[in-house]
Amino acid sequence: QVHMVESGGGVAQPGGSLRPPCAASGFTFSNYAMSWARQRQAPGNGLEWVAGIYSDGSETNYAESVKGRFTISRDNAKNTLYLQMNSLKPEDTALYRCAKGYGRIAYVDEYDYYGHGTQVTVSS
Repeated sequence: QVHMVESGGGVAQPGGSLRPPCAASGFTFSNYAMSWARQRQAPGNGLEWVAGIYSDGSETNYAESVKGRFTISRDNAKNTLYLQMNSLKPEDTALYRCAKGYGRIAYVDEYDYYGHGTQVTVSS
């Protein structure tokens, strides 16, 4: 059974940093691309793709809104995905969820399982 658990969220000041991990189990982690997506709390807001990484970590891609500030990475030996978030802005406030891709290549908005998420709040 596919299972993903995010942690490491919390409150950060504008300009601060956070690095939430996502622990995965129930599938061969190293065979699948992974992504991070986020969901803001305003009514009607859907899931916004943030970043993706190939199964072997060889390539990454990012939404324009986070490019240059966020870095996605993975440790296949530990079945863990990470999102290094720097220069945080209030508009980054959201529930951050890790997501499993369909295959080895990370495509925007293509995932079949999600974790429950970890809340990130950016506020002074």
